[in-house]
Order: sequence, then structure tokens, then C-alpha cells
Amino acid sequence: MANKNTKECIIIGGGPAGLTAGLYASRAGLKSLLIERGIFGGQIVNSSLVENYPGFPGGISTRELIERFKKQVDDLGGKIEAEDVLKIIRHAQGYTVKTSNNSYETKCLVIASGAQPKMLGAAGEEKFIGRGVSYCGTCDGPLFKNKAVVVVGGGDRAIEEAIFLTNYANQVYLVHRREEFRAAKILVDKIKTNPKIKLVLNSVVGEIIGEKLVNAVKIKNVKSAEESRINCDGIFIFVGIAPNTNFTKNILERDEFGFIITDQSMHTSREGIFACGDCVKKSLYQVVSACGDGAVAVDSAHKYLIKL
Repeated sequence: MANKNTKECIIIGGGPAGLTAGLYASRAGLKSLLIERGIFGGQIVNSSLVENYPGFPGGISTRELIERFKKQVDDLGGKIEAEDVLKIIRHAQGYTVKTSNNSYETKCLVIASGAQPKMLGAAGEEKFIGRGVSYCGTCDGPLFKNKAVVVVGGGDRAIEEAIFLTNYANQVYLVHRREEFRAAKILVDKIKTNPKIKLVLNSVVGEIIGEKLVNAVKIKNVKSAEESRINCDGIFIFVGIAPNTNFTKNILERDEFGFIITDQSMHTSREGIFACGDCVKKSLYQVVSACGDGAVAVDSAHKYLIKL
């Protein structure tokens, strides 16, 4: 273990799952390394407030929560590198992790690479990204002060963002393909009583229209097939997530959407590799469940290392 690039455990990803894994790895005394390619916090940084994390009545700002997570890892001497993982190679002694800058050797891996927002697939979407098409209300909401925007989606994230955008926009159209929402009832109740939010149900966005910037979207009712147009200055899309798991495609079993398949102890299909958080196939994608996943993954990794 003399090589500085040789570790007992490498954690890939610095969202809530990865940071929790880093915390538990440090507490267990493992010679570990956490690799994060971008901004710490993962998808949750796209929201300004976390209201359902235990211990914080009334919520806590996302930035503060993630800073607290990272500080716990730093305080325990956890090693962190800012690199992009490109490939994992299996060999007799364990695994080689090739990144944009280095090559690391490890006995086991904890993959917490997270996910990213799915694209809607509507005509004009790619053309207007950054010119009225957004996947982050917290990032871009201030650009739409006193303007009209469309939000697409029916889950917690879509409704949370629609509510947040009313702080800036004077009109928010919430377009959802079904009659009922998948989101928590408390959130649904909030949008139904918010005078700035207009519900457009049983409808899908067919096209995003504009010249230099977005100025309208075409809507189709899925029941009547009737088409209509909503004049707006921007569209915010929250229709699910796609896992960041391309670097695992030749080494791990994944489902048809690319999510890594694990058992309840976060074991993957490959010995010595564990996975947690939003990159894993599961029923609930929340900060609290990601943290639980991260703790379990490192516990399993630690037990694996003891047996070697």
C-alpha cells in the first residue's frame, strides 16, 4: 500500500450518498478517496431549500446542508479529489479507476455517481437550452422576474420548483400529462391554492417556440387531442432523472434505464463494488434515503475488506 494512488476504498461521487459514504469510511479508519467531478451536493443543489431532512424543522438551505456534510468529511481527514471517472478496470488485486487526471488502484469501490435531469424530448428543446429552457429553477428563476413561465412535471421536484418560481414569475403554468400528481399531498395542496400557478392537466408539451429566446410552447391534451399555445418566456423541465453510470456499463448489471442494480446491502453484481444514492434502482430518490444508502454501502464495503 506504499503507492499514494492505492486505496482500500474509492468513493465515486460527492452528493449526499457519496459524502455520507466518505464520512463513514473515515470513521471506519479506511484508507479511502472520494472523487467528485463537479459541484458537491449532486442534484439537490438545484433546489434552494430542503424541507424534509430530519432534524431541521422549517427546512434548511441546500447550500448549508451540503457544507455541513462536507465539513464532517474534512474534519475527519477524508481525502477528496476533483476528477472525472472515465473507466473502471477489474484485475486480480481489485480495481483500477481511471480518471481525467490519474489512475488509482483499490480493493473495493462505492459508486455514488448520482443522476441528472432527463430531457423532455420536445421539438426545440435543445435549441433553446440556456435561452429559455432550464432544468433548474434555483439557478435561473431570477431571470424571469415578472414574466410567465411553464413548468413541466408531476413529481415533488416539479411542484417544489413551480412554487419557488412564483417568487419571481408573475404567472406559472404547471403542465402535467395526468390528472393526478405523484407529488406529496402537502405540496399538491400548496399549488392548488397559489394564485400565481395555473394547472394544465392531461397535457404534454409538443414544441418549444421562439426566435432568439423562448416565447411560447405548444400543448396537446392527451385525452381530447386538442392543441393549444401558451405564451411564455421560459420553460422549466422536471420529468425525471437519468443516472450517471455510463462508466459502469461494461462492468455492472444495470436496468433498462441505466440504474445500477443492488441488493439491500448495496452490493452490485460485481464482487467488491457497492453502489448508493440516485444512480441505484430504487423506489425513493431523496436526500435522506441517499444518506442511508451511503452508510449501508460503506458498512458492506468495510465488511468485505475485513474478509479479504
